[in-house]
Formats: sequence, C-alpha cells, structure tokens
Amino acid sequence: MNYETWLIVKAFITTAAMRILGALVVWFVGAYAIKWLMKIINRILKRSDADITLVKFINSFVKIALKILLAVTVVIILGVPNTSFIAILGAAGLAIGLALQGSLSNFAGGVLILVFRPFNIGDYIEAGGFGGTVQAIQILYTVLLTPDNKTIVIPNGNLSNNSVTNYSSEEMRRVDLKFGVSYDSDISKVKEVISKICDSHDLVLKEPAPFIRVVSHGDSSIDFVVRPWVEKEDYWTVYFDMQEQVKEAFDKNGIEIPYPHMDVTMLGQ
Repeated sequence: MNYETWLIVKAFITTAAMRILGALVVWFVGAYAIKWLMKIINRILKRSDADITLVKFINSFVKIALKILLAVTVVIILGVPNTSFIAILGAAGLAIGLALQGSLSNFAGGVLILVFRPFNIGDYIEAGGFGGTVQAIQILYTVLLTPDNKTIVIPNGNLSNNSVTNYSSEEMRRVDLKFGVSYDSDISKVKEVISKICDSHDLVLKEPAPFIRVVSHGDSSIDFVVRPWVEKEDYWTVYFDMQEQVKEAFDKNGIEIPYPHMDVTMLGQ
C-alpha cells in the first residue's frame, strides 16, 4: 500500500469513526432528552386536568414519534445521502405499511376510540370475548385487567370494528334474577316475600321499583323474574345478597324450591 492510498484509507476511517462517534453521542443524548421531555409533557398534561385516557395516548404517540425522529437523525449523521435515504425511506415505508396493515388499523382504531369515547379508563367492558377494567388505551392496544387479576391486551382495530359492552357508562344497572318455586306455592306469598327483601335492602333503589312477576311454568317449578335496580358499583353485592336472602326467606316461610329428582319403584320377582 503506497502513501497516497494510506492517506485515503486513513481519512476514510477517521471520517467514519467521527460519524459513528457523533451518531452514538446524538443517540444517547437524544434518548436522555426524550425521557426528560416526556416528563415535562406529562407534568403539563396533568396540570391541565386533561382526560387520563387522552394523556396516556398522547404520551405513547409522542414518545414513539420522537424516537423515530431520533433514529432518522442518527442515520443522517452516519452519512447516508439525503436522496438515497429518502428513496430507502420511501421503499421501507411502503414495505412496512404493507407488512403492518394490522398495526395501522389498530392505530386508526385508537384514534376512533379517543374521538368517540365508547369507553374510558376505569370502565368495565366486554369485548372480543374478554371482560375487564380498562387500564390503558395505547396507540395500538387497549389493556384490560380482569376481576381475577389477569392482564388482557386487545388490538384497538378489533375494538373499533366490533361490539363493545360498557357496564360502567350508566349510573344505574338492573340486576336480573330468576327463582323457581313449587307448584304448590302461593304466588302472592312468594311475591310478598321477595318484595320485602328488595324493600329492606339498603342498596336496592326505590325508583325504578323492583319488578317481580311469574315468567314461566317450568317442568317442575313456577319461575319468577326479579329485577331490582342498583347503583352500578353495587351490582355484584346486591346480586349475591339476593341469592342468599331469598333462599333464607323461602325456608322461613315454607316455600319450597324444587330440584330434579327421580322416583324408583322396585317390582317383586
């Protein structure tokens, strides 16, 4: 290797090393700056009393956008020509767009959820065969926490394109119960007993009044539907209380709850 060639190689290595070093410095400084900037943004959003759902979505979106911008800056510092970089970026964008159609759908779904607000953080919903309390609405996914403490992650595209049941959107809920009694029971007495239980329960609302009627004549029982109204947070308390209290009241008043049984007759040989 002659001296001129050595100078060219030396200059190339020096330039490449400086670019790599500069890119590394920008990457680490940029990462620290993003973390610092996100803290400021979060502080500003919290002071503005913005909706918690919107705060978390903006936080996630800004963080990803800043990281993409940092990555582009690092690539430019490494010396990739602008025209080549734009061409590569365009081709990569097309390929990524085709490969991530589902993710783009999830992003659009997240925007729709924020705009139309079918649910908010803290609501209990059922969607996609799962039920739980909404913990976070992110750019691509919504996170649910089930009553038995499992975390469920559902793509936003699925939530925006399918039915969602929101159990927390209204202040009141109706508790639907069904009780069966024997055909020997006095219908008026049964209704009176159940009505007293509803009236004496502190969490059962007076208005709308509880609905108590015969709903069907079963194979071995007369079936009653009982529909008291409660505040949404009292639903399960009233549901389980009614199951216990109705059984106890039926026993005290001699009201039989039928159950399947079979009579067997043994014939002598």
